[in-house]
Amino acid sequence: MKRRDVLSLLAVTGALIALPGSERPLSRSGTAASLAEAGPELNSHLWKVFVLSDSKQAVYPMVRHQLGLLAKGLGDNQSDASRQQLCALVGDLYQLAGEIFFDANRYTDAAHCYTLAASASREAGAFDMWACALTRHAFVELYERRFTVAAPILAAASQIAERGDSHLSTRYWVAAVQAEVHAGLGDLDATKRALDDAEQVHGLSGQLHNGGWLRFDGSRLAEERGTCYLALGRPDLAEQALTAALSQKLSLRRRGAVLAELAALSAERRDLDKTSHYTHAALELVDQTGSGFISRKMQGVRSRLAPLMADGRASALHQQISALDSAPLAKE
Repeated sequence: MKRRDVLSLLAVTGALIALPGSERPLSRSGTAASLAEAGPELNSHLWKVFVLSDSKQAVYPMVRHQLGLLAKGLGDNQSDASRQQLCALVGDLYQLAGEIFFDANRYTDAAHCYTLAASASREAGAFDMWACALTRHAFVELYERRFTVAAPILAAASQIAERGDSHLSTRYWVAAVQAEVHAGLGDLDATKRALDDAEQVHGLSGQLHNGGWLRFDGSRLAEERGTCYLALGRPDLAEQALTAALSQKLSLRRRGAVLAELAALSAERRDLDKTSHYTHAALELVDQTGSGFISRKMQGVRSRLAPLMADGRASALHQQISALDSAPLAKE
């Protein structure tokens, strides 16, 4: 995932999205027509591969190839309807590219991808996709602990989601992420309200997500509650939620994140036996998946181990987690 290549493709695609159709150079490649026909199915396939893959970075070459084709298709002289369809494909796939970079801890590149995804989705008139791109962008700020930056992004995403399909889970996913931001800001009441709003997703019926850029179905709310309550300094509520989450069938990436949260909670309680158990289980999943997402979660454990460093067990765990900083997955 070469950064120069990523930025170059982003610049080209962004320029073509912004260029009005009447000002496009005439191209007879036929790329736009073929993409409009086959693109939705291929994008859907790439999302499925991403979700099922233990190593998210392994999916990038296929995604990069398709992004190049989409950029070429945008250069075709085409109808407004065809251009909207291509913009929707771009908005879709750049969210996937952003997810891959996010998992590799390459937050700046992920943010660039989400910004372009939001612009393309806006051009396509795809409100739910647009709201999801903004929500993913807010995640970058959330994981960098810039909660005051994430809050207005999510407020905009919430307003856009209200213009989307009320049968989809978009607005409830936005609420779930807003809960984490409120927790980061230390507002317990606002966190509870946002989590309660997110719980309303369980009142939906039918196809409430598409398995790609929108995958929220409420099944993650237990672990999200745990994350929020841990941030708010409520270990009693956090343990209850995280234990419930761990009993569910989780992907390796999600399981690693929950284990990291439980390790952090145990360290907060100065229970080094449990901290060691959960930390080693999470580190095994980092080795297995190469996931920067789990690695980033482990930093919360390290910070909570700092007051316990007089104990050799805490010092050893701290060193093992610190070693993740020099691992290839954490580099840009």
